Amino acid sequence: MRINTTMLLILLFLCHNYSSSGKNREILEIKGDNDVVWIVQLSDLHFSVHHPERASDFQKFVGSTLSLINPSLVLITGDLTDGKSKDLLTMKQNEEEWVEYQKTMEDVIKRSGLNKSIFYDLRGNHDNFGVPAIYGAFDYFSNYSITGQLERSQSVNSVTLQTSKRNLLFVSFDSTMSTGLRGPTNLFGHPTDQLLTELNSHLSQWDSTFVKPLTKIAFGHFPLSFSAPSHSKRTLKDIFLKHSITAYLCGHLHTRFGKNLKRHHEMDHNLVNSHHLFQLNIHQRTSSSSTNCPSGGPTVDEFWEWEMGDWRKSRAMRIMAIDRGRVSFIDTDLKIGAKEILILPTYPLDSRYMSTTELNKYKCQSMDDASHIRSLVFSSTPIVSVKAKIYDSSRGDLYMVLETPMSKHGNLYTAPWNSKAFMDLSPDRYWLEIEAIDINDRLSSTEPRPFSLNGLRADLSWTWKEFFVMGCQWAALYYPIFWSFYFLAFIVLLLPKAIISRWKNQCSYGFFKANKGFLNGLIWVFAEVYSVPFLWKMMLAYLFYLLLCPWLLGQVFIGDDDRGYMTYKGWVVDFNDLGKLEFLGWPDIMVVVIPHLYFVVLPAIFIIGAVAAERAMYRDHVCSLSEKKRDDNSVKNGRFTSINHGNGRVLEKLRRWARSILFVFSLAVCWKHFKNCRALMKAYEMNPLVHFPFYSFTIPLLLAYVFYKTKRPEA
Repeated sequence: MRINTTMLLILLFLCHNYSSSGKNREILEIKGDNDVVWIVQLSDLHFSVHHPERASDFQKFVGSTLSLINPSLVLITGDLTDGKSKDLLTMKQNEEEWVEYQKTMEDVIKRSGLNKSIFYDLRGNHDNFGVPAIYGAFDYFSNYSITGQLERSQSVNSVTLQTSKRNLLFVSFDSTMSTGLRGPTNLFGHPTDQLLTELNSHLSQWDSTFVKPLTKIAFGHFPLSFSAPSHSKRTLKDIFLKHSITAYLCGHLHTRFGKNLKRHHEMDHNLVNSHHLFQLNIHQRTSSSSTNCPSGGPTVDEFWEWEMGDWRKSRAMRIMAIDRGRVSFIDTDLKIGAKEILILPTYPLDSRYMSTTELNKYKCQSMDDASHIRSLVFSSTPIVSVKAKIYDSSRGDLYMVLETPMSKHGNLYTAPWNSKAFMDLSPDRYWLEIEAIDINDRLSSTEPRPFSLNGLRADLSWTWKEFFVMGCQWAALYYPIFWSFYFLAFIVLLLPKAIISRWKNQCSYGFFKANKGFLNGLIWVFAEVYSVPFLWKMMLAYLFYLLLCPWLLGQVFIGDDDRGYMTYKGWVVDFNDLGKLEFLGWPDIMVVVIPHLYFVVLPAIFIIGAVAAERAMYRDHVCSLSEKKRDDNSVKNGRFTSINHGNGRVLEKLRRWARSILFVFSLAVCWKHFKNCRALMKAYEMNPLVHFPFYSFTIPLLLAYVFYKTKRPEA
């Protein structure tokens, strides 16, 4: 009796857990025997009252395209609305944009004929601008989004697509700030320890079930390069590697940074610490290369990160297929309208985006059913012909070596082939193209993509812009960049002072002329700054001010008269416990801090040094000419006297030119600073005289003072 009671309690507990998680752990049955499932991803819609065409184009083209594709899921990975003023400087929620989003999505769902429950939209940083609290009055996402309407109220939600042969687990998470600051200091994802624990739970929900193979895919808004660690220093990457998910789908960056915003992550304990700061190439180079083939090939703790692009300007849409556990995708755009034919090859895989585990299967020749080329074809009109074409690139150009018709199985088309004939040591020798013709004789074909059946991955590199946004781990880089500035600034200001106190003669212009060198020149230049004591002290005081005091006093929330202050550590908005202040928006504030330090303060320091050095050079030449003049007078030679006067005029002209050039550089720095101040004034509703006077006026005043103080050589 006691055992039965215990079992009953356990069952009740499990039932309670299941019911409490019901809406955020869904299961959908997928019919069909082809073991292939496809989904659609959209991102960064940025519906705006200032750009109504974004919503109207979405309404016209996306509904019909979704009806054509008939996906099992539709993922919209953040930034549903824009939340920006027309001049792009004020960033806060606009309810009119949210009403437009809701109406547009209702129309798209109706036109597509899809069930509303398969749509998953996520909150992006733009959807969180100025929101003081989730479910508060200004949290329009909770009221107008599909996620809010379907009461998916958790930060982590998951849906499992179950086919007859496989489980496909999709896990979404919201890592936006729990307290949403206004932009621009709202740029990063902020996963909490609680969110990471929930994410770990969702990703492991099928781990104890070995009935079917399992494919795991996560989706969120922020790339990992723009995701901060949690309070305990755990990261999303740690969780994804632990579960060896197949892919992480995200948005945020837009195609203006490049169309190749993809990154391969792989566990390797031998990597040096610098890898936590940046990754030099899209393919992570690791030292692990097992050649053993137990159970068809070794698995690797890894995942792919695939950024989506944006609807905002690019009108981008992604179709992703999971064909027998193998993931492939195409990115298309709807700039000129809905497409009549869409083609997605699913096997063989693109060798540029293959996982290491998949490559190991090729090495061990254990690929499941490699006997057919496979492709999905979606068309608004009947298809009369689909062909697979394989090209050989070994001669420099692509020339066709195989053309074979494909047979239809629903949306899936297949063609038998001799895969062993296309094994080669080069990962990009052979290229696959799929061509389809509809009943109206309309032809559509895919771009040729390389494939490899030898366990080799084709090369793919970032451009410098792609590396900048995907390869750099900005949360980890913020403090090294910040303290590097202070190291350099203190070196150029304090080192000359230390040298002057001991070797005064080695800091003069005369010493530099006799002993040229970069270090001697630097010491001389900033020794001249020290010769204007008030200026030197003010520069040093300003650097300490930026370290110890608030930079700004701004309004960071909507509908809240209370202001917060920003330091280089973040924003402080709660002053109840002054002994234990909480800083929000780290490392987001780097978008204000780093540009000010490196593009305003640092150039100003070097301009001030150059102006002071110019005065020293002019004074030295004046003294030289004066000595020559006295010598000339002593010998009463008029010709030499006129030469000295001529040299003096030339020198004066050169000095005016030098000071004019430095003055132009000063104006450029002040203009950059003015634009920064104007943007901050609009963003946080500030008055520069009241809310950030030291930030606003110190650098322009220091530059003006150095030009005034050095206008005469005897100053």
